[in-house]
Amino acid sequence: MLVAVSQPTYLPWVGYLALVDKVDKFVFYDDIQYSHQSWQQRNRIKTSGGVRWLTVPVERNFGQKISEVKISYLNNWRAKHWDTMVQAYSDTPFFKRSAVFWEDFYRVRFFYLADMTMYLIKVMASGFNLKIPKFAKSSEFKTEGAKTDRIITLLKEVGATEYLSSVGARGYIEESKFREAGIKLRWFDYKHPVYPQRGEFVPYLSSLDLLFNTGDDSVKYIRGEM
Repeated sequence: MLVAVSQPTYLPWVGYLALVDKVDKFVFYDDIQYSHQSWQQRNRIKTSGGVRWLTVPVERNFGQKISEVKISYLNNWRAKHWDTMVQAYSDTPFFKRSAVFWEDFYRVRFFYLADMTMYLIKVMASGFNLKIPKFAKSSEFKTEGAKTDRIITLLKEVGATEYLSSVGARGYIEESKFREAGIKLRWFDYKHPVYPQRGEFVPYLSSLDLLFNTGDDSVKYIRGEM
């Protein structure tokens, strides 16, 4: 069974969804330390005035795990995100198809950040017509050790025979330990697609930019078929 492990992120980029599309089981790595002002709580969209960040405010407590981070509602960020999204994409070819869902989503009040981001990733995987893997959370399993040892313990818990890892992890993954554990290590080196977009193309935005601009063809771009 091919497994990927990744932190849940807000409105993830296309490479994240491509990783989801490749595996049999996708484990949200939600019991490691939260990193403030990271992709865990924010992402970028393209507006007529340039690239804009959409950031979910959180209640900060040092040393929190991702699963423990609470969303802050001291300001009306949900309305701001929705309004910015409408201004940015209302005139794109496929925005209206899912506008009702996103408008309703930004009325929902989630308590924990990870609950919201994991929900969104699952919904987006379905909305993009990806191959849907089995989803799990690392916090549901007993893990021990650090870095490579912890990943291997988790992979054994979920029954993995192969592990698909982003090439960005090469710097700290100890490949020999995977061989010793009998788990095949595969590297995911994703090439960002270029797709129709207003003005000069900007990569590494939220995958919603792809969806609103290309509709049903989004999955083909994600898979490198376009």
